[in-house]
Amino acid sequence: MKMNDQWHLAREAAELYERVVARHILGPWAPLLVDAAHPAGGERVLDLACGTGVVTRIAAQRVGLKGRVTGVDLNAGMISVARSLPAPGGPPIEWLEGSALAIPLPDASVDVVLCQQGFQFFPDKALALREMRRVLDRGGRLALSVWSGTGVYNSALGKALTRFAGEDTAARFLASRNVPEKNELERLAVAAGFSDVNVHISRINVHLPRLDRFALEHLAGTPVAAAIAALGPESRENIGASVMRELQRFNDGDGVTYPEETHVVTARVQS
Repeated sequence: MKMNDQWHLAREAAELYERVVARHILGPWAPLLVDAAHPAGGERVLDLACGTGVVTRIAAQRVGLKGRVTGVDLNAGMISVARSLPAPGGPPIEWLEGSALAIPLPDASVDVVLCQQGFQFFPDKALALREMRRVLDRGGRLALSVWSGTGVYNSALGKALTRFAGEDTAARFLASRNVPEKNELERLAVAAGFSDVNVHISRINVHLPRLDRFALEHLAGTPVAAAIAALGPESRENIGASVMRELQRFNDGDGVTYPEETHVVTARVQS
């Protein structure tokens, strides 16, 4: 299976993704990524690989009614859910189904490009960065994030999947954590024509609710959902229980709170 096929979700799975992944796993990071690009009132923003739009909606609030915000995602299910969610303050958001390798926008048409945890799925990362550079106007800014490693929660879930669902299912789930390293991110951004390239670590503490239930809800909103559904009830229960035991040291009385980190790439187009 190709990397870019990994996150094609049906509408039902995309709705679960919004309730679980976007809310608990990606949502806490979204304001930080938008902050890294400093969008100002009236600017034009593209959120690439926008998913159900957690970053997109924050960007819309930042640029205000005079701004323009576009969310682009390859996955029709994600775009469908994004369109169905309540509009935030700010301008109407344009939601487009499209590829990062051929962004459906004209040259020099945006001031800011944001991309949260999508870059690792692009099959041609150099081309994707050239496309981001193409659509940015003079003085435009880029801010994208990728995980800096597997992380304690995903490691625990991958371990449980290997044991109870098989190595292939575990590898498919962990694909989102197969990311370029810092030096490679810098090299790719410079080669695409960006200047002032900086890659830094961003760290926060992430809270997840009770893991024996949350882990299974999480998996149901990912491309391994069918593989998990095909397991017997005992195997599914074992996955949730295994993850909860593995992260017991992070128990906070209402789930777990654990440290997580990402690489954030910022860059700009020369004026």
